[in-house]
Amino acid sequence: MSLIRGLFWIALFVFFTFCFVVLFEHGTSNFAEGFKTEFERAKSFVQQASKPASADKKK
Repeated sequence: MSLIRGLFWIALFVFFTFCFVVLFEHGTSNFAEGFKTEFERAKSFVQQASKPASADKKK
């Protein structure tokens, strides 16, 4: 049960941290659009980070 509670608190922390970043970057007047923008930016970062590094060998 404590594992579920711990995961819940971590997820809540990540969500509110993300909301803080959106508020800091875009302000309160454009929160919904800023949320979408930052979510797409975070999603593309995770997708790029999960790809294996290219093996470019220079001769």
